[in-house]
Amino acid sequence: MKTKLIEHTLSILLVTCVFLILITFLKREEERRAATSRSSIEPYLQIDSLDFGNPLHTALFKETLTLFHPDSPAQNDSLLRSIEAYRQEQFTNQINKTGGEERGVSPAKLAKLGNMYAQFILVYIVVMILSYRAAQSLAIFRFVRMKQHKGSYFGELYDLVKNRRAKQREPSLSMRAGALFARAILKGFSYAVLFAPAYVIAYSIRSSINTDSYFFMILLGVISNGLLINYANKFFTFLVTEDRKGYVQTAIVKNLSNSYTWGTTDGVSYWALLRPNSLFGSHVFKHIYLNARYQFLTTLKEHASFLITGLIIIEMALNIQGHLGYEMLQNILYKQYDVVVSIILGVFLIVKATDIAVDAWFHWESRKYENKV
Repeated sequence: MKTKLIEHTLSILLVTCVFLILITFLKREEERRAATSRSSIEPYLQIDSLDFGNPLHTALFKETLTLFHPDSPAQNDSLLRSIEAYRQEQFTNQINKTGGEERGVSPAKLAKLGNMYAQFILVYIVVMILSYRAAQSLAIFRFVRMKQHKGSYFGELYDLVKNRRAKQREPSLSMRAGALFARAILKGFSYAVLFAPAYVIAYSIRSSINTDSYFFMILLGVISNGLLINYANKFFTFLVTEDRKGYVQTAIVKNLSNSYTWGTTDGVSYWALLRPNSLFGSHVFKHIYLNARYQFLTTLKEHASFLITGLIIIEMALNIQGHLGYEMLQNILYKQYDVVVSIILGVFLIVKATDIAVDAWFHWESRKYENKV
């Protein structure tokens, strides 16, 4: 673990130094470019009788340039474009707007970004915990259904209809068929929602829900972009792999419970979906779960990277003012690339903090397996 901490620390220091150098270079380059552009057009801007907002004055100025510099049409056009770009900047420059602030990285900008980072980290941690737990719950539910020899809802419906002659006198046959069909449709709709991009879900319901709320951000982060299903499938794979190992059969021989019936004393409680680590008791699935979770821990790094990207895209797509993604988009539009690089550096630090936390957790679990804790 010490080696990994050193590697993480060195990578953070190296990337931070590179980003700080890049931020300084971008800021100085912007100042130099602005000064150069301003110096070349300054004499013409100081002509009081010339209004570049008047098309007639602009046309006369262009004819004058052509008259005095007939051999330099490209240079004349470049000068006119520079003047027009400068005039447009006066309207689009953020510092000239009401409540505008100094361009680039400044103490005020860093304080503003710090508040946004705090909000972003809060949402990120909550979504990470919820999606981690929910992925396990979905995987456990699917695993238990597999152990109960149950397939898809449509498969159960097909078997029910196929054997309808033997069950003609059963009054609840149609009700069971209807329930299975409704569950199959609901499952299909749920998959469509869970695999849909976040901005599609957001735009489809934003007219009736306040998209600026933390609740909406957390909900959208958990259910969108397919992350929940993808990581539930990964955990399910780990459960199936562990179930096929020899120690499971050994545990069953030693009289550990192997029943997967819902709600029975020797089976699986529904509460196990929410608290899998504490409710299995002497059930063999407790060992399957713990070993699967141990392997699943390292996937949290990958999960974190996709989750952070998804949250930033959500904020960008919905134009949620006061949030990190919106601020990044605005600074890209205003060409304040030093601020954009600063935001990216902050996101990198969040990812590295997650990597360190996951490595520390995995190291702690490894020591438990080695009986060192």
